[in-house]
Amino acid sequence: MAKHYKIELGADDLGQLLDGLEIRAESWKRTADYLRTGEMLDRELFLIEDCSDGEEADGLAARYQAIIKNIKGQMEAQR
Repeated sequence: MAKHYKIELGADDLGQLLDGLEIRAESWKRTADYLRTGEMLDRELFLIEDCSDGEEADGLAARYQAIIKNIKGQMEAQR
């Protein structure tokens, strides 16, 4: 089982952390889309992440989304 940590952050720092995670999740989602279609569907330039295929990129995007959901759930529980 993975080790768990309890980390305390101020609301502003936590917001910055979530922003960064959301940017990473979006980058992996766009990479997955690009690897499946060969096109940048939203016409906005971005850096393609390094991975094997669209399925791997989807998995990483989902992992980031799960982390975001976990953090937001813990935030809600403390309000």
